[in-house]
Formats: sequence, structure tokens, C-alpha cells
Amino acid sequence: MTYYLNIGSNTGDRRDNLYRAVVALAAGAGGCAVSAIVESEPWGFESEHRFLNLGVSLDSDLSPQAMLERIHEIERRLGSGAHRDSRGGYIDRLVDIDIVAVDDQVIDTPALQVPHAHLAERDFFLRPMMQLAPDWRHPVTGLTAGEMLSRLLSTDGQR
Repeated sequence: MTYYLNIGSNTGDRRDNLYRAVVALAAGAGGCAVSAIVESEPWGFESEHRFLNLGVSLDSDLSPQAMLERIHEIERRLGSGAHRDSRGGYIDRLVDIDIVAVDDQVIDTPALQVPHAHLAERDFFLRPMMQLAPDWRHPVTGLTAGEMLSRLLSTDGQR
């Protein structure tokens, strides 16, 4: 299976945090590609710390649930704590790894939604996805990352 992941960091040495996450994810993978870095404002919360994000395309035989568990373990090993505050709101984080898509699968469980529920709303997901998989289409909407980004930019002209 091909996993499309997004790694974000807005505290500490952000570039090093991304690098260490990519190295950990690539270990044991059948193949790995990395997008350019995208810098963005925090999404869904206020912070003075901007994010660096990049996309990763990763070939793996792990099930989506096993990949999610592996991602959580990597985040813990890299020193990333909770990603939400006591009220459930987003907070600053050392490393945040999200599964954006898995081939053309649709997964909707309490623990995992694939494609990512906010894919079409986050330019820092869409720009790397355009680089890694320009022909990939959202299995529900049929849109490419480029088409989703065009729609986002037309409704949110400032991104």
C-alpha cells in the first residue's frame, strides 16, 4: 500500500524535527518520497509559532491501523506530547504525523478517517500531495489535490 502522510512541527528545531520523523518513517519502508517543505500558520488554533510541514509517500505492507500505531510510537519517541489541550483544542507540537490518504481507500472509524477529514481545507496538506501524487484522486469526491487546492484558494483567497 502507498501511504500519503503529512508531518508538521511548530516548536523546537522544526527542520530537524521533520528530518528525524522522515528517517523514522522510512526505516523498513519499501520506498519513500518526500515533498518540499511548506510553512504555514497554525490551523484551528492561535499560536505565535508557525508550522513547517512536508508530505511523505511511503510504501508499506502495514495495515492502516498498524501504521497509525507506528506513527504514534514515532511521535512519542521523538518527544512529541499531546496534540490537544484538556478541552480538545489543538496546541503547539514538536512533531505531528497525519495519515492523509492510503491509495484509494476510504476508512471511517473513530480512530482513523482516510482520506483525512480536513484534506480539502488544508493547503499545507494539498501542496505536498500535489508534488507526491499529482494524479491521485480523492476516492469520494474524485478531485485531485490540485483541484482541491484551486477550490480552497478560490474560497479563501489569502492562502
